[in-house]
Amino acid sequence: MNRIAFMVLRNCYRVPIWFYQLCRLSKPSDSHTEEERYRFLKNVVKKVNKTGRVTVKCFGTEHIPKQDGFIMFPNHQGYYDSLAILETCPRPFGIVIKKEALNWILVKQVVALIRGIGIDRNDIRASMEVIKQVTDQVKNGRNFLIFPEGTRSQKENQLLDFKGGTFKSALNARCPIVPVALIDCYKPFDISSIRKETVQVHYLEPIYPEQYIGMKTKEIADIVHDRIQKTINENMS
Repeated sequence: MNRIAFMVLRNCYRVPIWFYQLCRLSKPSDSHTEEERYRFLKNVVKKVNKTGRVTVKCFGTEHIPKQDGFIMFPNHQGYYDSLAILETCPRPFGIVIKKEALNWILVKQVVALIRGIGIDRNDIRASMEVIKQVTDQVKNGRNFLIFPEGTRSQKENQLLDFKGGTFKSALNARCPIVPVALIDCYKPFDISSIRKETVQVHYLEPIYPEQYIGMKTKEIADIVHDRIQKTINENMS
C-alpha cells in the first residue's frame, strides 16, 4: 500500500479539488452524461497512474464492440485492476463490486460516479437482484465490468477458477462477452514498493451470443478463463 500513500502525496494539491468534483458527479441527481462523468474519472486516473510511477500498456482495444451493451470479464489480481482498465477502456462502464468495498472512501464515490452496483455475496436473493439489474441495464445499452473469480487471485499471474454464476447477466442479456487479461496488476498496490512498474491490459476478441447460446454458464466461464490464462502465459515478460 506504499504506492497509494505515494500517489496521494504527489497529488496533494489536486486531491481536494478532485474529491469535491468526485462527490458532486457521484450524486444521483447530477445532470452530466455518463460520457462526461467517465471522461473526468479517466483523466484523473491517468494522472494518478503517471505520478504513481505506473505505466499501463494496452492491447486489443479494437476488439471492444462498437455498440454499447457488453460486459467485460477480467481476471482479478489486486486492488489496482480497476485503475488499469479505467485508464485504457475507451467506453464508459459500470462495475459490480463486493458490497463491503462501498464503505471505503474514494471507492464509494467512484462506484457511485460510474453507477456501479454493490453485491452481497452471502445473500442469494440479493445476488439474483443484482443479476437482474445488470441484465436490464446491459439490454438498455450500458456496459459493465465483472470479476468472475469473485475475489483477488493472490497467485500473481495465475488465475483462480471462474464462477459460472457471474456470467448469468451476460447470458440473460444475450450480450457480447469481452475477456480481459490483466498482467502484473498485482504489483502496484500489493507489493510494498514505489519503484516503477509496468502492467498490461489485453482486450481479447469478444464472444458473441450466437457463439455461446445453448452453453451452460460454467462452460462459458471455462472458455473465458482459458483464453485469459493463455494470453497471460504468452505475454509475460
